[in-house]
Amino acid sequence: MKFHQTVSYAAIVTGLAGGLVAPGAVHAQASESAEQGADDNIIIVSARRRDERLVDVPIAITAFSAEKLERQGAVDITDIGLTTPNTTLEASRGTNSTLSAFIRGIGQQDPVSGFEQGVGIYLDDVYLNRPQAAVLDIYDVERIEVLRGPQGTLYGRNTIGGAVKYVTKRLPDEPSFKARATYGTYDQAEAVVTASMPIGDLVRVGASGARLSRGGFGDNLTNGLENYNKDIWAARGTVELGGYGEPVLVRISGDYTKDKSNPRGGHRLIPGAVSGAPVLDNVFDTRGGLNDPVQEIEAYGLAMNITANLSDTVTFRSISAWRKDDTATPIDFDALPAVDLDVPGLYLNEQISQEFQLLYEGDKLNGLVGFYYLDASADTLFDVRLFTTFAGLTAFTQAEVDTETYAVFADFTYDFTEQLSLSLGGRYTWDERTASIFRQNYLGGGSPTFGGAGIPFGAPGTDFQGDAKFKKFTPRASLSYKPTPDHNIYASFSQGFKGGGFDPRGVGVNAPTTNASGIPSDDEVASFLSFQPESVDSYEVGYKGSLLDGALNIALAGFYTDYTDVQIPGSVACTVAGLPSFCGVINNAGKATLKGIEFEASARLGEDLLAGGDRVMLSGSLGYIDAEYDEYITNIGGVPTDVADFRSVQNTPEWTASGTFSYTTPVGDGDLYLGTTLSYRSKTNQFEIANPFIDQEGFALLDANLVYNAPDKRWSIGLHGKNLTNKRYKTSGYTFIAADPTTGAIIPGANGQPIPTLGPEGTLTAFYGNPRQVFISAGVKF
Repeated sequence: MKFHQTVSYAAIVTGLAGGLVAPGAVHAQASESAEQGADDNIIIVSARRRDERLVDVPIAITAFSAEKLERQGAVDITDIGLTTPNTTLEASRGTNSTLSAFIRGIGQQDPVSGFEQGVGIYLDDVYLNRPQAAVLDIYDVERIEVLRGPQGTLYGRNTIGGAVKYVTKRLPDEPSFKARATYGTYDQAEAVVTASMPIGDLVRVGASGARLSRGGFGDNLTNGLENYNKDIWAARGTVELGGYGEPVLVRISGDYTKDKSNPRGGHRLIPGAVSGAPVLDNVFDTRGGLNDPVQEIEAYGLAMNITANLSDTVTFRSISAWRKDDTATPIDFDALPAVDLDVPGLYLNEQISQEFQLLYEGDKLNGLVGFYYLDASADTLFDVRLFTTFAGLTAFTQAEVDTETYAVFADFTYDFTEQLSLSLGGRYTWDERTASIFRQNYLGGGSPTFGGAGIPFGAPGTDFQGDAKFKKFTPRASLSYKPTPDHNIYASFSQGFKGGGFDPRGVGVNAPTTNASGIPSDDEVASFLSFQPESVDSYEVGYKGSLLDGALNIALAGFYTDYTDVQIPGSVACTVAGLPSFCGVINNAGKATLKGIEFEASARLGEDLLAGGDRVMLSGSLGYIDAEYDEYITNIGGVPTDVADFRSVQNTPEWTASGTFSYTTPVGDGDLYLGTTLSYRSKTNQFEIANPFIDQEGFALLDANLVYNAPDKRWSIGLHGKNLTNKRYKTSGYTFIAADPTTGAIIPGANGQPIPTLGPEGTLTAFYGNPRQVFISAGVKF
């Protein structure tokens, strides 16, 4: 059976209560008019950039259809992390829109220019080069896929941990209109309207608009702003040229998002060391006084996807894109009214990318060859203000890191028999990073960039121009054995590669030097600021199967990963020209071993129990990972020291699990869905060094959903509850307190409280996941 052009798998988890997408569980619903044949237990996926049955793909995948996401009341892509094994997706600290993503122990949570993500985020196959504006709100979506493990061959850039793919809906070939509204606790009020219209037989136009708002979970007690609120406007427009079933499809799309939510202020975990400010009772309250610049995130882009069937066996694809996002954000690290450790910041990103693919689909041989190009600029500007000492000290940094990368890749599968197939692929990548880093101290006020009246003090701490080139071949191989079409046993090997770069917060004058003058040379500064690529060798074995005539579906994977030259960025208190300041520290710490298992299953427990046509389902997931550093080299007192025994892999709980129990029954001419989901994550370290204040112990979250769909789903109404037990749990934090350099143990002062290392008050703040929310949703379409 062949599926040409843009066959989708739109309803991947229709009828399933959990996050699992298992082979044979549901009907594939193709947006093309491809004939499915007699076997309707097919799920079509595009994980290998060609359309295949999920059961045939030797990759660990979890996917969510639009229907599934709406039924769960999902708001943005971070919601899917709770039910995906060994996956962490979170909004990064002080914003609603910057994404921290980790899969199987690999990721990145430092959002400044120069540092790259370890998990690739894709919007309609367009790679998002930066984490800003990557917390994608869920609207106008067809599906979201989570691919676990290195995807370096086909997805390439920085997908060494895995990839998250957000795929929007194709336009229908007849007029359509859809609207959804939501209202709930904390004044949550959302509306999404989508409409499309064919113009003749070959042209379709469509547009979506979204207004997403919510009041704060707490308050800023200093400036009166709501804390953890949401204020977003978004829109997407699409033009498609080429009819369904035609050999050529051109899809031009544009999107725009404006986020004017207030800055998220952290919750202090210790009293102020000077002011004695007490710890607040409400973890969602804050007292930070910085609100300049006013927080605003604007993101937009254009893309053109072309698919052309050149023959019955050869298809050409082109993916062209331009994207831009600007973020202005005030980060009050100390979360107190006084300027103790305040950081106003700007993140300015822009990228152009082009990808070509040539796909071949034969009787025994299937695959593709491709070319990828990316030209991206990331500019980060920020003050670090310590106004309570030294007449008001500011360290201003401007760091622009440009990336130009090329890659060629290929991936083919050969079927020796109907049961046995071999896949081989590889990607060769050329990366060039160009950095311009400038750092200047000011006294008496902030830098002019942020409207300050400070006076330049001393020579620049960093005035660096440099570039570095990296290249790498990353292969992939897998062997699949299918005793029957509904069962697949596979083994695979894949490599991942993430380029090196330059630390944008590094201080050039602090570079070690052999010069008698004490002034480091340009080469010594370049060596001090630079870091090398990191790489991953991953081995995986797995099984995907459908049993009991589709009543039980299982996906099981075991993996072993060698992670080398691990990049560990961070920031610490330091001294620059005799003054206290804030410095970047990064090194290729050494080696880690990541190994574990992932299990996903869905089971149809019964049908026609209380009423004709009803169904009881149980689905769930389980992830286990043993993530350990084998080597972690850091500089202690000028001596390289291995501290691996005292370091942990961040944002990687040992256990992740979820279970969903659901019941669906006919009511009138429609159907009623009742489902409840319990998810669990074991202890999570926010950073490599353990910190009992901000690390999160194991916790469970309980959600429930009740949804009624009218006949033909012309309208629906739902009641959704999230975190029903109102669990308080930390997702991230900031820490600038004294700790043992080897063990990381916190050093208490004479009063028993931690000793501040930057700013006299001490910075130890935490950010929390959403409290209990209850909301009603209603939708209509025709």
